[in-house]
Amino acid sequence: MTDLLACPRFPRASAYGPAWIIAGVSGGAHPLWLTEWLCEAMPLRPGMRVLDLGCGRALSSVFLHREYGVQVWAIDAWFNPSENLRRAGDAGASDGVFPLRADARSLPFAAGFFDAIVSIDSFPYYGTDAFFLGSLARFLKPGGVLGIAGAGLAREIDGNVPAHLQAWWTPDLHCLHSAAWWRAQWQRSGLVDVIVADTMPEGTERWLDWQRTVAPDNLPEIDAVAADAGEYLAYVRVVGTRTSAAADEPVTTVSTTYTRQPLLRSLGSGVPDA
Repeated sequence: MTDLLACPRFPRASAYGPAWIIAGVSGGAHPLWLTEWLCEAMPLRPGMRVLDLGCGRALSSVFLHREYGVQVWAIDAWFNPSENLRRAGDAGASDGVFPLRADARSLPFAAGFFDAIVSIDSFPYYGTDAFFLGSLARFLKPGGVLGIAGAGLAREIDGNVPAHLQAWWTPDLHCLHSAAWWRAQWQRSGLVDVIVADTMPEGTERWLDWQRTVAPDNLPEIDAVAADAGEYLAYVRVVGTRTSAAADEPVTTVSTTYTRQPLLRSLGSGVPDA
């Protein structure tokens, strides 16, 4: 079954050993296929500083450094950065992959630090909030590029979840959206100009190949994706360039001054207020 990971559509990703890829599974999609597909639409150059947001076990981070020569800050809130550093070292990438544990909503970087930000099969789980793009975009230089790729929708679900998806669908999957939805969400912010928003051709086949390789017992998902046949479920890619519009600093504290005041109204009884 690991032969399914040798996909001619993604020659860079297919050069990596299936055992290495499977040992680094951290999500529901092939991280290298998605990263290679995303990078086809992103102008990465050697030496760029790249944030890999929600990197999981840092397979995408290692791939970015090895294949494109960029310096990668591999950020995840859940996975152990020490393990990710060891993985990067074993892959000969420790000089260009810098793992950290951090929450996407509280990143420890200076404004304008990154040339590019990528997020592989992660962004929908925290990025649908209309305020989030503003908090993230401030870390990009003007003209820098933001790109996401992962599970999404070919078109928005209007109304109830379709019957053929209900056995698999859980409430958290309502974070999945179409490329058109993401384009509108980003474009209206004024913080990025969207240059690509599309779905992966033959994405259904790649989704099934991955699940049949790493989780063949996951029949609810496999059956749902097969039955859907691309009607709703899709791999989605969105890429935008940072505009010069200012991004607001997030509010982390509100400065106030306390002045003691009477608690109750005075009733004219001569009894002082508390």
